[in-house]
Amino acid sequence: MVMRRRISYLKLLIICLTMTTIMGMWLHYSAANCRCSHSVNDENAVAPPNMDVQKPPQVPRVKEDDKVVLDDGDNENWGPHKLAVVVPFRDRFEELLVFVPHIHKFLNAQKVRHKIYVINQIDLHRFNRAALINIGFITGRDEGCDYMAMHDVDLLPMNPDLNYGYPEDGPFHVSSPELHPLYHYKKFVGGILLMKREHFEQVNGLSNMFWGWGREDDELYKRMEEVGLQIFRPEGIETDHTNTFRHIHDRQRRKRDTVRVGAQKELQFRRDRITGVDTVQYSVVSTHKMQVEGAVATIYNVKLDCNVELTPWCDHQK
Repeated sequence: MVMRRRISYLKLLIICLTMTTIMGMWLHYSAANCRCSHSVNDENAVAPPNMDVQKPPQVPRVKEDDKVVLDDGDNENWGPHKLAVVVPFRDRFEELLVFVPHIHKFLNAQKVRHKIYVINQIDLHRFNRAALINIGFITGRDEGCDYMAMHDVDLLPMNPDLNYGYPEDGPFHVSSPELHPLYHYKKFVGGILLMKREHFEQVNGLSNMFWGWGREDDELYKRMEEVGLQIFRPEGIETDHTNTFRHIHDRQRRKRDTVRVGAQKELQFRRDRITGVDTVQYSVVSTHKMQVEGAVATIYNVKLDCNVELTPWCDHQK
Protein backbone atom coordinates (compact mmCIF):
# COMPACT_ATOMS: atom_id res chain seq x y z
CA MET A 1 0.00 0.00 0.00
CA VAL A 2 2.81 2.35 0.81
CA MET A 3 4.46 1.75 -2.57
CA ARG A 4 1.32 2.49 -4.53
CA ARG A 5 0.74 5.80 -2.72
CA ARG A 6 4.31 6.94 -3.50
CA ILE A 7 3.80 6.21 -7.20
CA SER A 8 0.54 8.15 -7.23
CA TYR A 9 2.17 11.17 -5.57
CA LEU A 10 5.00 11.06 -8.16
CA LYS A 11 2.57 11.01 -11.08
CA LEU A 12 0.64 13.94 -9.63
CA LEU A 13 3.85 15.95 -9.23
CA ILE A 14 4.88 15.29 -12.85
CA ILE A 15 1.44 16.31 -14.13
CA CYS A 16 1.52 19.60 -12.15
CA LEU A 17 5.00 20.50 -13.41
CA THR A 18 3.99 19.76 -16.99
CA MET A 19 0.85 21.92 -16.77
CA THR A 20 2.80 24.78 -15.17
CA THR A 21 5.36 24.72 -17.98
CA ILE A 22 2.66 24.70 -20.65
CA MET A 23 0.80 27.64 -19.01
CA GLY A 24 4.02 29.66 -18.74
CA MET A 25 4.85 29.14 -22.40
CA TRP A 26 1.32 30.14 -23.43
CA LEU A 27 1.40 33.34 -21.38
CA HIS A 28 4.79 34.31 -22.80
CA TYR A 29 3.57 33.74 -26.35
CA SER A 30 0.39 35.77 -25.78
CA ALA A 31 2.28 38.70 -24.29
CA ALA A 32 4.68 38.77 -27.23
CA ASN A 33 1.80 38.83 -29.71
CA CYS A 34 0.11 41.66 -27.81
CA ARG A 35 3.25 43.82 -27.92
CA CYS A 36 3.72 43.26 -31.65
CA SER A 37 0.16 43.92 -32.72
CA HIS A 38 0.09 47.38 -31.01
CA SER A 39 3.64 48.52 -31.66
CA VAL A 40 3.88 52.24 -32.51
CA ASN A 41 6.14 51.32 -35.40
CA ASP A 42 3.57 49.04 -37.01
CA GLU A 43 1.88 50.82 -39.93
CA ASN A 44 -1.10 48.46 -39.68
CA ALA A 45 -1.63 49.01 -35.97
CA VAL A 46 -5.26 49.20 -34.94
CA ALA A 47 -6.33 51.12 -31.88
CA PRO A 48 -8.63 49.51 -29.34
CA PRO A 49 -12.27 50.26 -30.08
CA ASN A 50 -12.74 52.58 -27.08
CA MET A 51 -9.76 54.86 -27.81
CA ASP A 52 -10.08 58.22 -29.65
CA VAL A 53 -7.66 58.45 -32.55
CA GLN A 54 -6.29 61.98 -33.34
CA LYS A 55 -5.93 62.58 -37.03
CA PRO A 56 -3.41 65.11 -38.40
CA PRO A 57 -4.97 68.52 -39.30
CA GLN A 58 -6.14 68.82 -42.87
CA VAL A 59 -4.87 71.90 -44.78
CA PRO A 60 -7.78 73.42 -46.73
CA ARG A 61 -7.21 73.77 -50.43
CA VAL A 62 -8.23 76.99 -52.17
CA LYS A 63 -10.53 76.31 -55.07
CA GLU A 64 -10.04 78.29 -58.24
CA ASP A 65 -13.49 79.84 -57.83
CA ASP A 66 -12.57 81.13 -54.33
CA LYS A 67 -9.49 83.10 -55.41
CA VAL A 68 -9.78 86.90 -55.52
CA VAL A 69 -9.00 88.22 -58.96
CA LEU A 70 -7.06 91.48 -58.72
CA ASP A 71 -7.92 94.07 -61.34
CA ASP A 72 -5.94 97.30 -61.80
CA GLY A 73 -8.37 98.64 -64.43
CA ASP A 74 -5.84 98.79 -67.26
CA ASN A 75 -7.59 96.79 -69.97
CA GLU A 76 -5.93 97.61 -73.30
CA ASN A 77 -8.99 96.36 -75.18
CA TRP A 78 -10.92 99.39 -73.92
CA GLY A 79 -9.12 101.90 -76.11
CA PRO A 80 -5.94 103.96 -76.35
CA HIS A 81 -6.63 106.44 -73.54
CA LYS A 82 -5.77 105.78 -69.90
CA LEU A 83 -7.15 107.73 -66.93
CA ALA A 84 -5.13 108.55 -63.82
CA VAL A 85 -7.57 108.78 -60.92
CA VAL A 86 -5.65 111.11 -58.59
CA VAL A 87 -6.84 111.15 -54.99
CA PRO A 88 -5.23 113.78 -52.70
CA PHE A 89 -5.26 112.10 -49.33
CA ARG A 90 -4.61 112.29 -45.61
CA ASP A 91 -6.16 110.43 -42.66
CA ARG A 92 -9.30 109.16 -44.38
CA PHE A 93 -8.74 105.43 -44.46
CA GLU A 94 -12.38 104.48 -43.88
CA GLU A 95 -13.46 106.63 -46.81
CA LEU A 96 -10.71 105.17 -48.99
CA LEU A 97 -11.96 101.64 -48.34
CA VAL A 98 -15.33 102.68 -49.75
CA PHE A 99 -13.97 104.80 -52.60
CA VAL A 100 -11.51 102.38 -54.22
CA PRO A 101 -13.91 99.51 -55.06
CA HIS A 102 -16.73 101.93 -55.91
CA ILE A 103 -14.85 104.02 -58.47
CA HIS A 104 -13.16 100.93 -59.88
CA LYS A 105 -16.49 99.22 -60.59
CA PHE A 106 -17.95 102.48 -61.91
CA LEU A 107 -15.13 102.96 -64.42
CA ASN A 108 -15.10 99.30 -65.43
CA ALA A 109 -18.79 99.57 -66.26
CA GLN A 110 -17.88 102.37 -68.70
CA LYS A 111 -14.85 100.41 -69.97
CA VAL A 112 -12.51 103.24 -69.01
CA ARG A 113 -8.88 102.20 -68.67
CA HIS A 114 -7.64 103.59 -65.39
CA LYS A 115 -5.21 103.46 -62.50
CA ILE A 116 -5.93 104.79 -59.01
CA TYR A 117 -3.22 106.96 -57.45
CA VAL A 118 -3.63 107.80 -53.77
CA ILE A 119 -1.20 110.62 -52.97
CA ASN A 120 -0.88 110.49 -49.20
CA GLN A 121 0.68 113.49 -47.45
CA ILE A 122 2.68 112.20 -44.46
CA ASP A 123 4.66 115.31 -43.46
CA LEU A 124 3.64 117.63 -40.61
CA HIS A 125 2.70 120.58 -42.81
CA ARG A 126 -0.88 121.65 -43.33
CA PHE A 127 -2.77 119.76 -46.00
CA ASN A 128 -2.04 120.91 -49.57
CA ARG A 129 -4.55 119.35 -51.95
CA ALA A 130 -3.27 121.21 -55.02
CA ALA A 131 0.35 120.11 -54.56
CA LEU A 132 -0.77 116.49 -54.12
CA ILE A 133 -2.77 116.69 -57.37
CA ASN A 134 0.32 118.04 -59.14
CA ILE A 135 2.32 115.08 -57.83
CA GLY A 136 -0.39 112.66 -58.92
CA PHE A 137 -0.40 114.15 -62.41
CA ILE A 138 3.39 113.77 -62.72
CA THR A 139 3.23 110.17 -61.49
CA GLY A 140 0.39 109.18 -63.81
CA ARG A 141 1.96 110.94 -66.80
CA ASP A 142 5.22 109.08 -66.26
CA GLU A 143 3.29 105.79 -66.24
CA GLY A 144 1.50 106.41 -69.51
CA CYS A 145 -1.77 108.05 -68.45
CA ASP A 146 -2.87 110.68 -70.95
CA TYR A 147 -5.63 112.28 -68.85
CA MET A 148 -6.45 112.73 -65.21
CA ALA A 149 -9.38 112.89 -62.81
CA MET A 150 -8.78 115.14 -59.81
CA HIS A 151 -11.02 113.20 -57.47
CA ASP A 152 -12.10 113.86 -53.87
CA VAL A 153 -12.09 110.62 -51.88
CA ASP A 154 -15.41 111.43 -50.21
CA LEU A 155 -17.41 112.00 -53.42
CA LEU A 156 -18.87 108.87 -55.03
CA PRO A 157 -20.63 109.06 -58.43
CA MET A 158 -23.99 107.28 -58.29
CA ASN A 159 -25.47 108.06 -61.71
CA PRO A 160 -24.03 105.74 -64.40
CA ASP A 161 -24.59 108.47 -67.02
CA LEU A 162 -21.73 110.53 -65.58
CA ASN A 163 -19.07 110.23 -68.26
CA TYR A 164 -15.41 109.65 -67.33
CA GLY A 165 -14.24 109.36 -70.92
CA TYR A 166 -11.35 111.21 -72.53
CA PRO A 167 -12.00 115.01 -72.49
CA GLU A 168 -10.77 115.78 -75.99
CA ASP A 169 -12.22 119.27 -76.36
CA GLY A 170 -11.59 120.67 -72.89
CA PRO A 171 -11.76 120.06 -69.13
CA PHE A 172 -14.85 118.12 -68.11
CA HIS A 173 -16.31 118.96 -64.71
CA VAL A 174 -18.11 115.80 -63.61
CA SER A 175 -19.36 117.25 -60.31
CA SER A 176 -20.86 120.38 -61.83
CA PRO A 177 -22.51 123.08 -59.66
CA GLU A 178 -25.96 121.76 -60.56
CA LEU A 179 -25.07 118.24 -59.40
CA HIS A 180 -22.62 118.61 -56.52
CA PRO A 181 -24.29 118.02 -53.13
CA LEU A 182 -22.75 121.14 -51.50
CA TYR A 183 -21.30 123.73 -53.89
CA HIS A 184 -23.43 125.43 -56.52
CA TYR A 185 -21.67 128.64 -57.58
CA LYS A 186 -21.05 129.14 -61.28
CA LYS A 187 -17.22 129.06 -61.26
CA PHE A 188 -16.95 125.99 -59.07
CA VAL A 189 -14.65 123.32 -60.60
CA GLY A 190 -13.85 121.19 -57.53
CA GLY A 191 -14.85 117.70 -56.52
CA ILE A 192 -14.19 115.77 -59.75
CA LEU A 193 -12.52 117.39 -62.76
CA LEU A 194 -11.15 115.62 -65.84
CA MET A 195 -8.27 117.18 -67.79
CA LYS A 196 -6.12 115.75 -70.53
CA ARG A 197 -2.36 115.93 -70.22
CA GLU A 198 -1.83 118.77 -72.69
CA HIS A 199 -4.40 121.03 -71.04
CA PHE A 200 -3.08 120.43 -67.52
CA GLU A 201 0.43 121.29 -68.68
CA GLN A 202 -0.91 124.31 -70.57
CA VAL A 203 -2.17 125.89 -67.34
CA ASN A 204 0.87 124.63 -65.39
CA GLY A 205 -1.30 122.55 -63.09
CA LEU A 206 -2.44 124.01 -59.77
CA SER A 207 -0.91 126.54 -57.41
CA ASN A 208 1.22 125.07 -54.61
CA MET A 209 0.55 128.03 -52.29
CA PHE A 210 -2.75 126.79 -50.84
CA TRP A 211 -1.96 125.26 -47.45
CA GLY A 212 -5.14 124.44 -45.59
CA TRP A 213 -8.54 123.76 -47.04
CA GLY A 214 -10.19 125.47 -50.02
CA ARG A 215 -9.71 128.07 -52.78
CA GLU A 216 -7.19 126.12 -54.91
CA ASP A 217 -10.00 125.13 -57.31
CA ASP A 218 -11.05 128.76 -57.76
CA GLU A 219 -7.47 129.67 -58.67
CA LEU A 220 -7.42 126.79 -61.18
CA TYR A 221 -10.57 128.23 -62.78
CA LYS A 222 -8.64 131.49 -63.35
CA ARG A 223 -5.84 129.56 -65.05
CA MET A 224 -8.18 127.75 -67.42
CA GLU A 225 -10.09 130.93 -68.18
CA GLU A 226 -6.86 132.81 -68.90
CA VAL A 227 -5.70 130.38 -71.60
CA GLY A 228 -9.16 130.12 -73.13
CA LEU A 229 -10.07 126.57 -72.15
CA GLN A 230 -13.79 125.83 -72.33
CA ILE A 231 -15.13 123.87 -69.39
CA PHE A 232 -17.66 121.16 -70.24
CA ARG A 233 -20.23 119.73 -67.85
CA PRO A 234 -22.67 116.78 -67.88
CA GLU A 235 -25.82 117.15 -69.95
CA GLY A 236 -29.05 115.21 -69.92
CA ILE A 237 -28.56 113.99 -66.36
CA GLU A 238 -31.92 113.16 -64.80
CA THR A 239 -30.68 113.21 -61.21
CA ASP A 240 -29.87 116.35 -59.21
CA HIS A 241 -27.68 117.58 -56.36
CA THR A 242 -29.47 115.31 -53.89
CA ASN A 243 -28.83 111.95 -55.54
CA THR A 244 -26.20 112.22 -58.31
CA PHE A 245 -23.36 111.74 -55.83
CA ARG A 246 -22.93 110.20 -52.43
CA HIS A 247 -20.96 112.45 -50.10
CA ILE A 248 -19.33 110.42 -47.30
CA HIS A 249 -17.35 113.11 -45.47
CA ASP A 250 -17.86 113.20 -41.69
CA ARG A 251 -17.52 116.85 -40.64
CA GLN A 252 -17.63 116.03 -36.95
CA ARG A 253 -14.69 113.62 -37.08
CA ARG A 254 -12.66 115.46 -39.73
CA LYS A 255 -13.01 119.19 -39.33
CA ARG A 256 -11.49 121.14 -42.18
CA ASP A 257 -8.59 123.53 -41.74
CA THR A 258 -10.04 126.82 -42.99
CA VAL A 259 -7.70 129.14 -41.07
CA ARG A 260 -6.15 131.97 -43.13
CA VAL A 261 -2.93 133.47 -41.81
CA GLY A 262 -1.27 136.76 -42.70
CA ALA A 263 -0.92 137.39 -46.43
CA GLN A 264 -2.77 134.16 -47.14
CA LYS A 265 -6.05 135.99 -46.62
CA GLU A 266 -5.33 138.26 -49.57
CA LEU A 267 -3.35 135.94 -51.83
CA GLN A 268 -6.03 133.24 -51.82
CA PHE A 269 -8.07 135.35 -54.25
CA ARG A 270 -5.21 136.14 -56.64
CA ARG A 271 -3.88 134.32 -59.67
CA ASP A 272 -0.62 132.63 -58.67
CA ARG A 273 2.03 133.16 -61.37
CA ILE A 274 4.91 131.72 -59.38
CA THR A 275 4.09 128.10 -58.60
CA GLY A 276 2.55 125.18 -60.45
CA VAL A 277 3.14 121.59 -61.51
CA ASP A 278 6.64 122.48 -62.70
CA THR A 279 7.70 123.85 -59.29
CA VAL A 280 6.18 121.38 -56.81
CA GLN A 281 8.86 120.14 -54.42
CA TYR A 282 8.40 116.77 -52.73
CA SER A 283 9.92 113.39 -51.96
CA VAL A 284 8.31 109.96 -52.26
CA VAL A 285 9.00 108.08 -49.03
CA SER A 286 7.38 104.79 -49.98
CA THR A 287 4.95 103.20 -52.41
CA HIS A 288 2.41 100.50 -51.61
CA LYS A 289 -0.21 98.61 -53.57
CA MET A 290 -3.49 97.91 -51.82
CA GLN A 291 -6.51 95.95 -52.95
CA VAL A 292 -10.06 96.27 -51.72
CA GLU A 293 -12.62 93.76 -52.96
CA GLY A 294 -10.35 92.97 -55.90
CA ALA A 295 -9.82 96.62 -56.89
CA VAL A 296 -6.19 97.82 -56.89
CA ALA A 297 -4.89 101.24 -55.87
CA THR A 298 -1.34 102.49 -55.43
CA ILE A 299 -0.52 104.61 -52.39
CA TYR A 300 2.35 107.08 -52.63
CA ASN A 301 3.49 108.35 -49.24
CA VAL A 302 4.98 111.78 -49.91
CA LYS A 303 6.53 114.63 -48.00
CA LEU A 304 6.02 118.14 -49.32
CA ASP A 305 8.71 120.79 -49.13
CA CYS A 306 7.57 124.17 -47.87
CA ASN A 307 9.17 127.41 -48.96
CA VAL A 308 8.64 129.30 -45.73
CA GLU A 309 9.67 132.59 -47.32
CA LEU A 310 6.96 132.24 -49.96
CA THR A 311 4.27 130.53 -47.86
CA PRO A 312 5.06 130.90 -44.14
CA TRP A 313 1.53 129.70 -43.32
CA CYS A 314 2.31 126.08 -44.29
CA ASP A 315 3.08 125.22 -40.66
CA HIS A 316 0.43 127.24 -38.89
CA GLN A 317 -0.91 125.40 -35.86
CA LYS A 318 -4.66 125.57 -35.50
